[in-house]
Amino acid sequence: MVEHKIFHSLFIVFIICLSLFVAPLQAADVAESKINLFESLQNRLVRDGFDKSKIAKIYNNRQVFFNPKGIVPFVHHKESVLNYDQFTSERSIQKAKKYVKTYKTELLSAEKTYRVDKNIIVAIILVETRLGLILGKRALINTLSTMASLSENRVRETLWEQISSSSTIKKEKFEAWSKRKSKWAYAELKAFLKHTDQEKINPVNVYGSYAGAMGIAQFMPSNIIAYAKDGNHDGRIDLFNHADAIASIGSYLKHFGWKPNVDKKKAFKVLYHYNHSNYYVNTILKVAELLKG
Repeated sequence: MVEHKIFHSLFIVFIICLSLFVAPLQAADVAESKINLFESLQNRLVRDGFDKSKIAKIYNNRQVFFNPKGIVPFVHHKESVLNYDQFTSERSIQKAKKYVKTYKTELLSAEKTYRVDKNIIVAIILVETRLGLILGKRALINTLSTMASLSENRVRETLWEQISSSSTIKKEKFEAWSKRKSKWAYAELKAFLKHTDQEKINPVNVYGSYAGAMGIAQFMPSNIIAYAKDGNHDGRIDLFNHADAIASIGSYLKHFGWKPNVDKKKAFKVLYHYNHSNYYVNTILKVAELLKG
């Protein structure tokens, strides 16, 4: 995912507590809960310029609901337990080399346009989504809306009431975490709604990672707005399309300073923008080298 974070232990404690003590919403409660808990969020989006009727249509959909358990997988994103070695195996490298041949035209075009090594682009796609095969199963509208709604006192209290009796986390720490995370999620939610509106995509039908990243390149919505490109020149930006994903990665890396014959130190720094993990960056560089063999 573009710009995944390794969260502070406090966040992990909170999420573990949340997963243990927040009961799943029953189907009969979903409609009522989303109206109550997303009401302020909807109003805020309208005040920020989104069409009122479109927002109402999105949040009246039965597939859109407040989903606190959707943030639980954050606890699993710990660098120490991620198996990056799988991507440098002979089997993975052979699949990546086949991908290079399949999308040779698109990769060469991106390399020429953005001056980014095609092997680096393929390495990122391999690690992020196993060459486009694993794209995430969570509805982004639910993930981002749930986190964004934590800016409201009433929503935070709803969660706090469910975890406070059995949790060791202090209320003030819970409040600080929620407010900080909700600010980030609201910005991403706005970018997501802007992107889906521009591309005439139903936001309810877009799925991605637990962190809100989407598509073959695993871009966060704000990065789609800033860096995504139309690689196949069909007049649309679709990060679930390989040509667009390849071009978008090239665009992103070029923006952060990638140049032909970049030295390893600079390459590391550029790739670190994509994912703030030393282990991740070293894996990308290793895969790219293996692809040259």
